[in-house]
Amino acid sequence: MTHEYFMTQALREARKAFEEDEVPVGAVVVVQEKIIARGYNMTERLKDPTAHAEMIALTSAFHHLGAKYLTEATIYITLEPCLMCAGALFWSKVKRVVYGAEDEKNGFRKTTGPQWPFHPKTELIRGVLKEECALLMKEFFLKKR
Repeated sequence: MTHEYFMTQALREARKAFEEDEVPVGAVVVVQEKIIARGYNMTERLKDPTAHAEMIALTSAFHHLGAKYLTEATIYITLEPCLMCAGALFWSKVKRVVYGAEDEKNGFRKTTGPQWPFHPKTELIRGVLKEECALLMKEFFLKKR
């Protein structure tokens, strides 16, 4: 299995959000090459500004494993995490964060700059299927105009 394969799965989740008129962000959590949790933005549906794809997927992963740390997990996210989600990823001690498109407006890097927002042992991989991830966001916001 490749990073591209799992990001494609995260894109499937993002398309669910798109279909529900949510900002199209999706996430999957992977342990030992197996998806253990999925999530997509549900902020409108749940009337909850914290119901981001990452938060939904992380909560599902914690429940699945019966643990509060994800030291052997990789999370694939279609969009650069916001500061709130970066904080949740820090506390989860996730092994690896892989994201697709950059988020210059709301991504963690806007606030943290060069500071590392994740756990010291967390690895970061950026730009996996970034064009596909960015295109879905562009389509969504063009539809809104």
